[in-house]
Amino acid sequence: MAKTRAGWDRLRGPEPWTRRMLAGDLALAGVLAVLGLGIEELDNGSGRRMLVSAVVVVVLTLLRRRFPGTTLVVGSAASGVLPGVFLVTILLGWSAGRRIVGVGRALAAFTLAFLAAAGFSVLSQWDGMRPLLVIVFSTLMFLVATVVPGLASRYWSQRRTLLRALQERNGQLLRERAMVAGQARLRERQRIAQDMHDSLGHQLALISVHTGALEVDPKLTDRQREAVGVLRQASVAAMHELREVVGIMRDGVEAPVPLEEAQSPARGVAGIAGVVEAARGAGTDVRLTTSGQPRELVAACDHAAYRIVQEALTNAYKHAPGASIAVELRYEDDSLVVEIANGVAAGPGAGEVVSGGQGLTGLRERARLVGGMVHAGAVEGGGFRVAGVLPYGAGPAGVAEVADDFGQGVLVGGPKGDSPMDWSVVDRELAVRAHSRTGGIALGCGITAAAVVVLLIALVAGVVMLVGSVNNAMIDRGEYDAVRLGETEQAVRDRLPDGDSIFTGGMDRKGPPRPEGSNCLVLLSTEDSPDLTTDVAFRFCFKDGKLVDKQSYQVKQ
Repeated sequence: MAKTRAGWDRLRGPEPWTRRMLAGDLALAGVLAVLGLGIEELDNGSGRRMLVSAVVVVVLTLLRRRFPGTTLVVGSAASGVLPGVFLVTILLGWSAGRRIVGVGRALAAFTLAFLAAAGFSVLSQWDGMRPLLVIVFSTLMFLVATVVPGLASRYWSQRRTLLRALQERNGQLLRERAMVAGQARLRERQRIAQDMHDSLGHQLALISVHTGALEVDPKLTDRQREAVGVLRQASVAAMHELREVVGIMRDGVEAPVPLEEAQSPARGVAGIAGVVEAARGAGTDVRLTTSGQPRELVAACDHAAYRIVQEALTNAYKHAPGASIAVELRYEDDSLVVEIANGVAAGPGAGEVVSGGQGLTGLRERARLVGGMVHAGAVEGGGFRVAGVLPYGAGPAGVAEVADDFGQGVLVGGPKGDSPMDWSVVDRELAVRAHSRTGGIALGCGITAAAVVVLLIALVAGVVMLVGSVNNAMIDRGEYDAVRLGETEQAVRDRLPDGDSIFTGGMDRKGPPRPEGSNCLVLLSTEDSPDLTTDVAFRFCFKDGKLVDKQSYQVKQ
């Protein structure tokens, strides 16, 4: 059993021989075998020869993947003896050109195949045709049926190998580039995180300490103490957010949050009421209204709604101090609408407004990444309005493509674990679409043109040879009757064609017995034969320089 399995593995070779592949090879072998039987029938082959031809075609078709060079040589040799094997040499040439490794080995295999095809063709038809003519036809047919498919297959295979190597190299370079870019981003994030921790952390800590001390000052009124308490809570919340941002920028992951803080919905839709209440405590006229049936949002959308309200209120504090603000949450059928509108500023600001100009841009990007949108603009009569539309679930727009450090596309906002786009897939698609159509058509046209040219050359050469052979092989009955016994050999040969033709080869031995010691000239009659399977031959035999015998007989084709 082990020997059988080892032999099967050796026969199968390195390529996976699946059932589908085996079925395809058997179907192809069957088609070639049937076509070969038709060729054998035209050549008047015997039943035994037909059976051998079909078996050889099937075996060579199945073994061509494992032994491309051997099957090419054997198939070329067999085609010289068995006409039914000729068609399979096209398949063998294609397979050998693709699978033989190395130019030297391929050249050696095709050279041996040509020698085998020409040699066996000469041996099989030595009695009926001239060897030189057989070699010429064998060469032309070998070029058309074997060399052209082999070259086309080798070019196609090498082109695919080169494309695959380029794609692998491209993928490797992309992976290395992603690693380098990731390390650079990580170092930059760590530097920025350190700067933020050292500067903002210190300032927020001072604010928290001073406001805490000020809150217990007995000289403050209750109103002032309440305002100072709001400031202290805001500074503490800012320190928590700064810690999370620093953790994300330093490690690339979200910083751990205490259990009680993680369970608190303070940074979602549920926390909007707290933000509004804190604004009221600071002396701002803020109204919160909710309509529709409240529904649960995914975490990203929930957090985005909170940030929209927070940023809009901050902008209203800075640009329209003293103006009333209306915050509205509308739960519609497919999305949550968050709208914040403020009126005209009640008076001039307290001083210079510090703004980076990126707040609304960040809100739009945050909403886009979760499949929503944000609109901001002035309203009639003065004032400003910010409206955000956020889906309840994670829509397909949650995956967005932005530019990375190298100007290429990167997928962001998708499920955890999304990585940069694999540009080798894009390159492969472009290569397949561009080359499979243009390159494939060009290759097919080139091969077809080359095959047609070679076939035309072969046909023209064959027609010329056939015309010459016919002129050198045929006379009519009157010319035969005009020749008399006893005439000199030179006189007879001067009056008749030389008989050097492929149509008369071997016919001098198929008629009646020749006179002993004579040499004969055989020609064909121009008259129609009684049936399509026989020819009428005229034989002239010479001895001692004179015509000693002439015969007219029928020769079976």
